[in-house]
Amino acid sequence: MRDLLHETADLAADFLESLPARPVFPAVDLDALRARLGGPVPGGPTEPGEVVAELAAAGGEAAVGMAGGRYFGFVIGGALPAALAADWLTSAWDQNAGLYVGGPAASVVEEVAGAWLAELLELPRARSFAFVTGTQMAHATALAAARNHVLEREGWDVEREGLTGAPPIRVLAGVKAHSTLYRALRLIGLGTASVVPVAVDDQGRMRPDALREALAARDGPAIVCAQAGEVNTGAFDPFAPIADAAEDAGAWLHVDGAFGLWAAASPRFAHLVEGAERADSWSVDAHKWLNVPYDSGVVLCAHPEAHRRAMGVQAEYLVHADEGGPRDQLDWTPEFSRRARGFAVYAAIRSLGRSGIAALIERCCDHAARFARELPATGAEVLNEVVLNQVLFRYETDERTAEILRRVQESGKAWMSGTVWQERQAIRLSVSNWQTSDEDVARTVAAFAAAAR
Repeated sequence: MRDLLHETADLAADFLESLPARPVFPAVDLDALRARLGGPVPGGPTEPGEVVAELAAAGGEAAVGMAGGRYFGFVIGGALPAALAADWLTSAWDQNAGLYVGGPAASVVEEVAGAWLAELLELPRARSFAFVTGTQMAHATALAAARNHVLEREGWDVEREGLTGAPPIRVLAGVKAHSTLYRALRLIGLGTASVVPVAVDDQGRMRPDALREALAARDGPAIVCAQAGEVNTGAFDPFAPIADAAEDAGAWLHVDGAFGLWAAASPRFAHLVEGAERADSWSVDAHKWLNVPYDSGVVLCAHPEAHRRAMGVQAEYLVHADEGGPRDQLDWTPEFSRRARGFAVYAAIRSLGRSGIAALIERCCDHAARFARELPATGAEVLNEVVLNQVLFRYETDERTAEILRRVQESGKAWMSGTVWQERQAIRLSVSNWQTSDEDVARTVAAFAAAAR
């Protein structure tokens, strides 16, 4: 085992060291890759070292350079050294992070990491939390707690009675809300028809006046979903007036802070989330700006009773901790058995500290601002107010925008995704990786200049 793990560590290090020189997106022949990795179920055993070496050869060649500094797609961070190493330990320890008796260290580390996250994100009302796969399941967990809470005030026990016959819940969200919100509503039984779309401004920020008007249109249980970081522009909803409107209407306020909520950890950008601390629940990803390995999302909640009622589970064979004793993680998450995600989060926060996390965020935002200054020289039009780490831009026509993006992607110099903004093609660039350097920015701008020529 020791020799195998040392060999695997060398293969992993070889891949990471290759990132500065290799194309960000690999040249992949799909049929050849399937043939190389597939075929019928092996008839007999293969030596572990041979399995890992073959997987590293095929998988490494077809791996996208998401871990490197020139990947700017989908708000994806890399993996900090301490977080990556802790994630390896997590696999080696192989703890089932559901019950305290399944791993005391996993339970206590999650307690510590959850408290640290609430402190870093300036959320004094966050009294419960859960580590989940990502913002998708964080939304589902938070909105399930919200559903329980607002229906309980109507005298309806959704955990016992279900939703059939329950008072209808309105979910008020900006028209630029992320698609994960809609899927979460489907998962918890509210459906997308429950959404009342609220008007936004030209950057995708929810308009508080439109929210107040929508809330006043009808009585009954309501959930308001605000956004810290619109996925294309990076814009932040104005949380203080939104919180006022939600409070006046007796509505639950949820904040989608997948990447934008991390602005709270930076003295330079904390003003963008002022008022978000007044919400009832928050979703955030650690595998985005905290740069821990996939998968790692977090939900935080100001109402632990509603949170636990929505997610908790009991069974005769389970060895539950006594009330007020150690933390049983399955009381707060939608999973029974799961990976001990807290170790990597703990390691990332411990290795960077408050000042290091702030520096990581601010460095990424400075790179985004530089992109916004230099891309116009390639003929690009920047479409958004670059308030954080997102840069949205296009060229003269949809066809030219798509062609330039294709050429940059195929060059291997950098990778970012296309999008649609105001019914036209655009390019969306996200700076989220701790390794992104000034040289990476320069190489990417040069790739756009070459493609535009």
